Amino acid sequence: MEEIDISDKVSERKGKLTLVLALAVLISTFGSSFQYGYNVAVVNSPAPVMQEFYNQTYYERYGNPIEDSYLTLLWSLSVSMFPLGGFFGSLMVAPLVNKLGRKGTLLFNNIFSIVPAVLMGASEAAKSYEIIIVARFLVGICAGLSSNVVPMYLGEISPKNLRGAIGIVPQLFITIGILVAQIFGIRSMLGNTRGWTLMLALTGIPAVIELVFLPFFPESPRYMLIQKGDEEKARKALQRLRGWEDVDSEMEEMRLEEQSEKAEGCLSVLNLCSFPSLRWQLISITVMNMGQQLSGVNAIYYYADSIYGSAGVKESDVQYVTVGTGSVNVFMTIAAVFIVEASGRKLLLLIGFGICGAACVVLTIALTLQGDAEWMPYLSIACVIVYIIGHAIGPSPIPYVVTTEMFRQSSRPAAFMVAGSVHWLSNFTVGLVFPFMEKGLGTFSFIIFGVICLATLGYIFIVVPETKNKTFLEVSQLLAKRNKTEIAVGSGSSTVNDLKPMNSKTDTKEGAVDMACRL
Repeated sequence: MEEIDISDKVSERKGKLTLVLALAVLISTFGSSFQYGYNVAVVNSPAPVMQEFYNQTYYERYGNPIEDSYLTLLWSLSVSMFPLGGFFGSLMVAPLVNKLGRKGTLLFNNIFSIVPAVLMGASEAAKSYEIIIVARFLVGICAGLSSNVVPMYLGEISPKNLRGAIGIVPQLFITIGILVAQIFGIRSMLGNTRGWTLMLALTGIPAVIELVFLPFFPESPRYMLIQKGDEEKARKALQRLRGWEDVDSEMEEMRLEEQSEKAEGCLSVLNLCSFPSLRWQLISITVMNMGQQLSGVNAIYYYADSIYGSAGVKESDVQYVTVGTGSVNVFMTIAAVFIVEASGRKLLLLIGFGICGAACVVLTIALTLQGDAEWMPYLSIACVIVYIIGHAIGPSPIPYVVTTEMFRQSSRPAAFMVAGSVHWLSNFTVGLVFPFMEKGLGTFSFIIFGVICLATLGYIFIVVPETKNKTFLEVSQLLAKRNKTEIAVGSGSSTVNDLKPMNSKTDTKEGAVDMACRL
């Protein structure tokens, strides 16, 4: 069977950022990604006030002050329920996006934001800290779904020449959400006894906005064509997104992708792990998502306040310095949006993990020698800022982009489910293990994070290909050699030769079998 280059089959036409595409990106990222970032940081500043509420509520119930150990347990649950909910949200990705679609899942997901927003807003009046713990779990489910479905949706509605830049926008809104939570958490604003419940409840506002406006925008054309078989709706959606009537070349590219994967059907995670042609893609997204979370980003934020204090920053001013570092994070993510299409995904990952690894090593030295030189605390602050810059340009945003691009339509939902589960489990693990690491290893904890950064860098350098400006099928062909398989699309018919060992001497003569979606 003749194997063709997909780029020869589909004529080149650069996509543009139309109003419909821009608004779809804005509404989906503000309604979903923003509140993910907001809920990451929303409990940090009002923590003392919330713990006092826990103590007061316990006293009113039982007539005794709460024990320190029990208060620590309740607060740990309040914090850790968020990533735990994120893990369970990730497990729901594949079933929901295959059943409801990408846009439909985002609309459904707002339930897990609006309900906990109401619960958290009413927690003080109800005199119940249990409500906060349950609500944090529910809003974690929202974050787990949105962190995977938004990049998937945007990756599928974007033209390939803008896919990288648009794919970073969810991470940009995550950082903006973190920054807004830090600003609202300033004690003169909402981080006080009067405003903390309102601060927690504000997470419902983006969800309401998304619920009202997102229905007016198109569903993923790839989902409509490849998974639903509705060519007319797919064409109309594509015409609205691209701003022109002639979308034949992109429709043809989607048909080729559909032909190449007919034998796969809609893959479950178990099926995903059994396909030889997806082996290195699966390993790569696992390594990148583990590296993203185990690189020490949460530990850096945990240590930041004590680092600022050692440099002479007053305790009352630390909240403003924290807002400053949040602003740096936003600024560098904006920079990544504009440079990713020029520099490519792989280069940003390599530079980002390299900067983070070096910053961890230097930070360890600076913290160890903190009392030996007056300028050492300032070097520590510099390391924190440099680390945040490095993480913002590569490890934070790019894994989501690459996960979208490495997988085709039938395998993408299951792939995001795996990537999301790894992401949230790693997040939960760092939060659980780091306090013990800090107690046992002290400042040398960051050496471990530095080693993880450099190990991830090495893997990316050797294995992960550059996916810039390539169609999803072209990326699959790029990885076929490493997987020792080939993806051959016949030029004259819809017959597909997929997942065939490269050593095979004979070509299959049978047409691909369209299998039912297995979940």
